[in-house]
Amino acid sequence: MRLGSLPHGRGRLARKGNPCGFSVIELLVTLSVIVIVLAGSVPITQGVLKSYHLNAAATAVTGAIQSTRYQAIMVGCAYTIAFTQNSTSYQIATEVPSGSPPTCASTFTNVGGTISWSGSGDVSLSPSTTLQLNPNGSVTATTGSLSFALSAGAHTSTITISGVGNVSVATQ
Repeated sequence: MRLGSLPHGRGRLARKGNPCGFSVIELLVTLSVIVIVLAGSVPITQGVLKSYHLNAAATAVTGAIQSTRYQAIMVGCAYTIAFTQNSTSYQIATEVPSGSPPTCASTFTNVGGTISWSGSGDVSLSPSTTLQLNPNGSVTATTGSLSFALSAGAHTSTITISGVGNVSVATQ
């Protein structure tokens, strides 16, 4: 049997009129379909990432509020936590205890530096809010209110803090 007479696709040489490859048109159609599918998946992927970033930011913010409240109860002095609208960080301050028996200072002093609550940069907070967390567990807003929003694209999470320190998140 000659090499050219082998059934289609089994020999090195193909018979005339029976090509063994793809035409340029077939390759272009296949590539066009792949490009269309990828172009449709990019917005979906971006939406999922924004939703993930929003959930991560809401978790970070609620965790910061709860841990600062616990710190105020444990130390016995008031703390504040300030969230600024134009940044993705917060600052904690406290009335520093001193003396024996310990008494709390009448002014607040920053505790450490600012702490980031979102590393992605696509989540925003509105409005700026400063919460005062008291040693008895109560919470008041000294700037803004006890409810503020985090947004990422079309997704929004509203964080609400009750006067007794319960934190809830409602996502829309």
